[in-house]
Amino acid sequence: MSPWTSLITALTLLLYFVLTINVGRARAKYKVPVPQTTGDPNFERVLRVQQNTLEQLVLFFPALWLFSFYVNPFWGAALGAVWLVGRIVYAWGYYQAAEKRVIGFGISSLSGVVLLLGSFVGIILSLVKL
Repeated sequence: MSPWTSLITALTLLLYFVLTINVGRARAKYKVPVPQTTGDPNFERVLRVQQNTLEQLVLFFPALWLFSFYVNPFWGAALGAVWLVGRIVYAWGYYQAAEKRVIGFGISSLSGVVLLLGSFVGIILSLVKL
């Protein structure tokens, strides 16, 4: 188990926790009661940041850990850190306007794809060595 990969995992969970708190704060600010998920467009953008990040975590966490195990834990964590920064840029941009989410989405998507493809390469090389 890599402490670097563990650190990125913990930081990612912290980010997700903050994004979840932001949804609650936006509910109060824009007066969107539970269980509504629509209303003020500003609220909807905050909710979409949290929901999209949750959707991306399903791909990110396994790719991060597989890459770290089969390729290299330091580089896995470095790519994970890039993914994390991308999600922060995504959230910051999307909170302002939907059009401003693209750069952050691109950063996190690209680093996630590198983690996934690198995992495949590492796993295949590991199998070939058997």
